[in-house]
Amino acid sequence: MRTSVLFLSLLLLPFVSSPTRADIPIAPINRQAVVSRHNPTNLTADSLSSLSVGNGHLATTVDVTGLQSFPEAYRNGVPLTTMSDWGWHRFPNTDSLTEAETQRTFHFPHRQHEEIYAVEYKKGGRQQQATQYFRVNPHRLNLGTIGLALTDSQGAPLALEQLSDIRQVQHLYDGVIESNFKADGQPVEVITACAQDRDAIIYHIQSPLLSDGRAAVHIRFSYPTGKHADDANDWTQPNRHQSIILLSDSHSAVVQRTLDDTRYFLTLRWEGEARLETSGPHTFVLRTQAPLLAFEAEYSSAQRPRVASPFRYQEQLNALKEAWHDFWQMGGMVDFSRCSDPRAKELERRVILSLYLTKINCANNLPPQETGLTYNSWFGRPHLEMTWWHAVHFSLWNRPDVLETMLRWYNNTAYPVAQEIARRQGFEGVRWMKMTDPWAGEAPSNTGSFLIWQQPHYIYMAEEMYRHKPTSKTLQEYGPLVEQTALFMADFVSKTPPYCLASATAMQESMSKDFSYNHPFELAYWHYGLETAQRWRERQGLPRRPEWDDILQHLAPLPERDGIYTAGLPRTPFQEQARASTFDPFQTPDQQGKPTISEETFLLKSRSDHPAVLGVCGMLPPAMYEKEKMHKTLDWVMDNWNWPTTWGWDYGMVAMAAARLGRSDIALQALLLDVQKNTYLPSGHNFQTADRLRLYLPGNGALLAAVAMMCAGWDGCPPISNPGFPHDGTWQVRWEKLHPMQ
Repeated sequence: MRTSVLFLSLLLLPFVSSPTRADIPIAPINRQAVVSRHNPTNLTADSLSSLSVGNGHLATTVDVTGLQSFPEAYRNGVPLTTMSDWGWHRFPNTDSLTEAETQRTFHFPHRQHEEIYAVEYKKGGRQQQATQYFRVNPHRLNLGTIGLALTDSQGAPLALEQLSDIRQVQHLYDGVIESNFKADGQPVEVITACAQDRDAIIYHIQSPLLSDGRAAVHIRFSYPTGKHADDANDWTQPNRHQSIILLSDSHSAVVQRTLDDTRYFLTLRWEGEARLETSGPHTFVLRTQAPLLAFEAEYSSAQRPRVASPFRYQEQLNALKEAWHDFWQMGGMVDFSRCSDPRAKELERRVILSLYLTKINCANNLPPQETGLTYNSWFGRPHLEMTWWHAVHFSLWNRPDVLETMLRWYNNTAYPVAQEIARRQGFEGVRWMKMTDPWAGEAPSNTGSFLIWQQPHYIYMAEEMYRHKPTSKTLQEYGPLVEQTALFMADFVSKTPPYCLASATAMQESMSKDFSYNHPFELAYWHYGLETAQRWRERQGLPRRPEWDDILQHLAPLPERDGIYTAGLPRTPFQEQARASTFDPFQTPDQQGKPTISEETFLLKSRSDHPAVLGVCGMLPPAMYEKEKMHKTLDWVMDNWNWPTTWGWDYGMVAMAAARLGRSDIALQALLLDVQKNTYLPSGHNFQTADRLRLYLPGNGALLAAVAMMCAGWDGCPPISNPGFPHDGTWQVRWEKLHPMQ
């Protein structure tokens, strides 16, 4: 813990870093000014510059009209969707496929029991069909497309390119998008926002085109595609779903949606005179003869009771603005305006936009998917190995309630499934799955099913909750699953010392097919998890488990080469347990001692993808490594890594490692590294690739975690403010309500 009582007592007050004077609290940050100077502004239509509003459980993404008027033009950018954490669908299982048909039994030479994994079969037959079905299902729904249909004076539809005088501003502090443009020379003004207490999108449209019939609101529904990464709109299957108006009057209507076994509802309420008409099997038009139309579109999994009172736009707008003001005032905040380093402005922009985007995309009832509620990747399904990046920053930025909600899903939904996975593989405790869904299903995978670095996440997150609420209630709430998580970890290591992680321990995805042994990050994370679980036992008045202490004392050392920690070495026979090695479970037992790749190829792969070896020092408290060797490792990574192969969360991880090592110059270099996957779009989304991941929220989460750590520090860091930033006078960073990292 920190050694400075003064620093602890002033932890949540604003600080500024100065090389010439002691750290002292200063005037509160003008949060509205900080947030508002980074309002995204669009003056042209760009498919990568769409903007979103949301509340964490539902979000909608809009084009420059403030609605989803031109979805086809944005489909290959950041698509125009409306998605939720509750809206899911399954294609009919017409062949009665079972999850057991995706499973395969393995007998690893280093363990004395069979292990059953959900894998991908790729050679035809029912097993391949089952693989495909349970990877695709369930998938996240695009709930609806609400846009403006605009025509010219001759009644011809207007194209996106025909709009002029575009000016669209996202007012972050208010949670509102204001869109202005001209269509056929006529002005159109649109306000778009999302209620914070209900899954309702609020619109306010003003234009003379409304009253003369040349503008109307079109509401369209599609069938899901079931594709790996897209906007989830299949417009070619009108006979496979149903959209009907259940109720309608002069101020409201309810549309029921039925897709196979999925049913949900859209409730429309509007202010003033308007009418909803059916114009096709899945298309509805909301028209008015007035120059103004204000309405809300509320999505729900159950039909809402009809409300007699009319929709009052200004009341709803005021309520959501107040909620957004509370959001910005109650959480952590940073202010880089006093920094003279020219990089500070861009870093502040990324931080503020990341706070907004993670709030509307990731504050879910379950761990979010990597593209949040903006569009589908991996069929819209969460990946639990990413939960650290999705969740921990909420704790550091003084929003533990979000972390608490995700942990509730682990406790209530995922626990029995994870317990069954461990049981069928012959282990104690729980084994947390990788790619999952709201019901904690396990997607079959030849990589994901063998990953383990998501396992200690639960313990880390539970510890974060205890740091916020060090009470017996917290111990009772999370203690049982801390124990169950650690039981699996202890059972998973090899049975004799030095204890090894001798299976698919692949934090570096390019090496995952080679199943590296003893990845240094995973060894260190195992050490952290078991040691923290022992502390939880002591807090509850229970004795430490001797077998866990034995593992902690005799865990295999971090693999190294020439004084540098490495991801591993080419395969050696398992009898050489203390060496880093690889293991391919898809070979027969008599092949296991034979190398599958050359040392040259292995070393090439070992400097590609995630530089996860630095996670030992960045994400975790110090343990198992020598500081001098970690310095050399950091230098080697910065000089030799294949940076184009990295991913968005890598830069935050490297920055955290550099900060702990006192290398603030490298921390900043890593955060702002000039590579494609460290690109931040005008909206603040972390762009990765044009084909799949035009946004990547783990990158935003890593940035927030790193900046919080560099400001508020970490357990045992020097008792100074901003310990992760240079103290040369160029980085006078002010911050409030941030919490130190473990």
